[in-house]
Amino acid sequence: MTAPYRVALVAFPGIRAFDVSVITEVWGTDRTDRGAPAFDLRRVAAHASTPVPMRGGLALHPDRTLAWLSRADLVVVPGLDDHLTPAPDPVLDALRRAHARGTTLAALCGGAFTLAQAGLLDGRRAITHWNLIDLLRARHPGVTVVPDALFIEDDNIWTAAGTAAGIDLCLHLVRRAHGAEAAATIARSMVTAPFRTGTQAQFIEHPTPRADRDADALAAVREHALRHLHEPLTVAGLAAHAGMSARSFARHFTAATGTTPLRWLLDQRIAAAQKLLERTDLPMPEVARRAGFGSEVTMRQHFASRLATSPRAYRAAFSATAGVPETAGSSPIAR
Repeated sequence: MTAPYRVALVAFPGIRAFDVSVITEVWGTDRTDRGAPAFDLRRVAAHASTPVPMRGGLALHPDRTLAWLSRADLVVVPGLDDHLTPAPDPVLDALRRAHARGTTLAALCGGAFTLAQAGLLDGRRAITHWNLIDLLRARHPGVTVVPDALFIEDDNIWTAAGTAAGIDLCLHLVRRAHGAEAAATIARSMVTAPFRTGTQAQFIEHPTPRADRDADALAAVREHALRHLHEPLTVAGLAAHAGMSARSFARHFTAATGTTPLRWLLDQRIAAAQKLLERTDLPMPEVARRAGFGSEVTMRQHFASRLATSPRAYRAAFSATAGVPETAGSSPIAR
């Protein structure tokens, strides 16, 4: 039996209740009956017997001291109500030791300020809420602040943009460790998307199309594209389906999603291929065809550039049918 994946939620006064809830919802809820992995989430603080106060009269009750970080596979730092809240020295020291051991660290929203206080972001790329970017740059000039990502990784340290982007990062970390289907199972339970494309630039300005008519047309064209991923799809063809010129369609699509039509299509095809690799024993050429890549070579190139792995390696890591010969046929798993 595989040991549960160990996640440490680092707690100290001033952390945001919303981020605590996100971390708890993703890793603290037992969904093994739905096929999700087993997690061991621990609330870690300097003193396990002392409640950690949060805004709104809430309190978090730790169940482990900072020493437990040495056992964790992942350490997650919530954001802060006051983004300049100094973390206690024992917390900063524990985070430094965890990174030195090679443990994956992740910070949600203003949690990037805590990692920066620990010196862990000096010389590294990081992101935070778009409204805090200038403050992070001013307070920690050694950090290379990326302004428009939803989340970013540098040297096994992950940071996320504001609020909902913390959900994106948590689900991505599940996907990275356990596969797309595990992340999708959790996302379905949370009634959220398993991943969003684009950057937080879409939320800074022009977050939605200018007219409801355009929004409806774009929703319909995305649904059409998802039903026909296995077919050749072009921007001109999708624009025609939406009743727009190609230029107008591309502009409205990018404003609505934060990404271009072609990049969105590629994201959906990669996600479709991941699901097929996890759920079926289809031969690689057939996976490529059904996901709309056209050829195994093209699929392999996109996996390498976007996921830093190959389709075969991905299947070996995450498939429920791993070890079944590719010629054995196909048996999709319905959920």
